[in-house]
Amino acid sequence: MIKTDQALYLRLLRYVKPYWRLFGFSVLCMAILGALEPVLPALLKPLLDGSFVERSNSNLLLIPLLLVLLFLARGIFMFASHVSSHWVAHRVVMDLRKEMFDKLVTLPTTFFDDNASGSLISKLTFDTAQVQSASTQVITVLIRDTLAVLGLVIFMLYMNWKLSLIVFVLAPIIAFIVQTVSERMRRMSYRVQESMGEITRVSQEAIESQKAVKIYGGQEYEKQRFANAINKARQYNMKVVVPAAANGPIIQLVMAVGLAIIIYFSTSLAQKGLMTAGDFVSYFTAMSMLLAPIRRLTSINEPLQRGLAAAHSIFSLMDEISEVDHGTLDLGRAKGKLRFEQVSMQYEHAEAPALMDLSLEIEPGETVALVGPSGSGKSTLANLIPRFYHPDSGRITLDDHDIEIITLDSLRSNIALVSQEIMLFNDTIANNIAYGTLRGASEKEIIEAATAAHAMEFISELPQGLNTLIGESGARLSGGQRQRLSIARALLKDAPILILDEATSALDTASEKHIQEALEKLRKGRTCIIIAHRLSTIENADRILVLSGGRIVETGTHEELMSKQGVYAGLYRQGFESRLVDINN
Repeated sequence: MIKTDQALYLRLLRYVKPYWRLFGFSVLCMAILGALEPVLPALLKPLLDGSFVERSNSNLLLIPLLLVLLFLARGIFMFASHVSSHWVAHRVVMDLRKEMFDKLVTLPTTFFDDNASGSLISKLTFDTAQVQSASTQVITVLIRDTLAVLGLVIFMLYMNWKLSLIVFVLAPIIAFIVQTVSERMRRMSYRVQESMGEITRVSQEAIESQKAVKIYGGQEYEKQRFANAINKARQYNMKVVVPAAANGPIIQLVMAVGLAIIIYFSTSLAQKGLMTAGDFVSYFTAMSMLLAPIRRLTSINEPLQRGLAAAHSIFSLMDEISEVDHGTLDLGRAKGKLRFEQVSMQYEHAEAPALMDLSLEIEPGETVALVGPSGSGKSTLANLIPRFYHPDSGRITLDDHDIEIITLDSLRSNIALVSQEIMLFNDTIANNIAYGTLRGASEKEIIEAATAAHAMEFISELPQGLNTLIGESGARLSGGQRQRLSIARALLKDAPILILDEATSALDTASEKHIQEALEKLRKGRTCIIIAHRLSTIENADRILVLSGGRIVETGTHEELMSKQGVYAGLYRQGFESRLVDINN
């Protein structure tokens, strides 16, 4: 391996270190197995020369008994090594997956903007499985078979050092073959990792968007996308399999040539009386036994290269910079006063800023609604408050403290979020309401929050009530029911700042009536930022801010803005109206 590969492998082995005792036991068993390899050919010489040539009865029972004990010992040590090495390997995979997941939940929002979830899932599942054999089994096989080869070669040198020199002539040829094959397998193994990530991404998108696939007739398109992805993975896998498959036979052919030469010369020696039948069979057996460990040593190249390629992928994720938190201030419960001071922000790869020199002050308990055309900066403004993103210039303060000096835990504990992208988990209703830091809430508190969110109206009708499993993303519930659970969670958190990101945009009128009642209770006494498309969610706002091109272009109540006949009135007439007035009809 080149230097970087050695560093990569040593880093992988650090995950074996906590289990060094059991791993050491596995290595010891493998070492004993390797050391026992020359015993078999060594036993054949006295057996043949004594029993068949000299016709002696002294070894008639001893040698067969020793052979049985030899294979019994080999079986015991092989079993012990196999079980212990696999136990360590599975622990290593588990630890890697845990550390990767622990890293994932600490990464900033920008990381997930740039990386497909399917590729990340593939790293957690497929890539970690690839390092299983590379982390432990490769080492144990390497030790066992290296010792076996070494022991057999020493035995052969002892028997006839001149004949054994042929083995040393073959070594550089075998090393060259292994090196050439390794380089190609490494390149293709990286491609295999990427192709598996693509398979996961395509399948995940098709499954999560199955309704859109059906309604827009996208089945054939998705079938073709998946077929292309799996075909590409097949091609890359075959580009790994072909050199790996050729590697063994080529090396065995080289060894066979050497074996043939040795047989020729050893036969000549036997004919001249310089080698006994026992010597010949013993030497020939040792030479034959070299093929199996050499084949195994060359075959570990494939899982090793796959493992190193996977390790590179895994460690590249682990080396990502976690969400930066330089904050030192624990704010406690905030009053809820927010101020934006000449805030500008532009997303990476975006052509124009999302916010430009924006200044805004929101008083504690005030409800401010944000409206404007798509891309005007509404969601960006809301996402800056919990520090999902950071402004390029300017600053944001909470209770006159720059939010950058407030610890993330303290800042986010003061914020509740209800969005149109309802964040629910495949768990019980109770666990979805009392999620995260709310897990310590009592059943009474959960019921009170659910009742205030008008969620108990449907929860009480379910057979298992609060213990009902809701399916992936709440698939077993209606849109209105899912949204009410989201509101119940926010109510249970009781944070002084509330962000409503188009929380009712996808609801029908009947569902929205329940949601509006719940939102009114939720907003009471809190600083509230609403991003909305419907009048029912903003008509009671203390202020409506109209954004366009990342700037606040108008501010006022609905009536004041309509009387100005400006941007807000234009939005109202051009289609905003159809969403605004339907609640009043």
